[in-house]
Order: sequence, then structure tokens, then C-alpha cells
Amino acid sequence: MAPKIAPEVHSFIQRHRVARMATVDSVASPHLVPICYAYDGQNIYSVLDRKPKQVSPKNLKRVRNLLSNPRVGVVVDDYSEEWSRLAYVIAQGSAQLLEDGEEHKRAVRLLKEKYPQYVEMGIEESPVIKITIEKLISWGNLT
Repeated sequence: MAPKIAPEVHSFIQRHRVARMATVDSVASPHLVPICYAYDGQNIYSVLDRKPKQVSPKNLKRVRNLLSNPRVGVVVDDYSEEWSRLAYVIAQGSAQLLEDGEEHKRAVRLLKEKYPQYVEMGIEESPVIKITIEKLISWGNLT
């Protein structure tokens, strides 16, 4: 069951452009990567886009990790030298890879609406990581 999301938390996640996603491998070693994402109020979507990578998208460490252990965390945060402006939201949940279907198409559309770069990149055939939010932790000045 999805958690009830306070309006200020929803707005904070919605308006940010980048987050960090954590996965763990089979021996519980963490792996963190920055991600571009779209948020639909319940799920976070991140595409395995065509930016240069060392391996094919399905061989990325984050993908191998989530296929063996779907538990993931995502942090969206604000840092400021003025510490009264610090804030973060941590989303914990489970991830799965979407490669086709209606939800994949909807995720691609949301990502293209948020990031014009994806329109030119042609991400329609790219796998999308779907993170189903199960728990949210927020702190600080979310406004």
C-alpha cells in the first residue's frame, strides 16, 4: 500500500530535477547513482537512457542489483550554506524494470515532459526503472 504523501513532500519531489538512487548487490554492498526521474504521485521512474555508458543498459550495476534485490532507496535533497534551508525526502521501496507496455509508455511520456533532452534522445525503446514508493522520510525546509 502506498503511503499518504503530504502536499509539501509531493511538491518537493515533483519540482526537483535530480535524485540519487541506492541499490544493493547480493552481498549487501551499496551502489549509488544520480538519476533523472519523473514522479507520478506514487511511483518514481528513471530511464536507462542513451548517455554514454561502459556497458549495455541491462548490464549496469544498478540493474543487476535491482534484479537480484528489488529494495531501493532514493534521496531528493537541497543543500545550502544557510543550514535553515536544508531539506531532504527519502523514498524507500521496490524497483522493477519496465521494457514495454502501457506503463512504460506513460513513464516515457512523463520523463519527456520533464526533460526536453529526452525528446531528442529517443528513449521510447529504453528500459525504465519503476520504483514503487512504500515509505517516505522527510526532513527540513521543504518549501
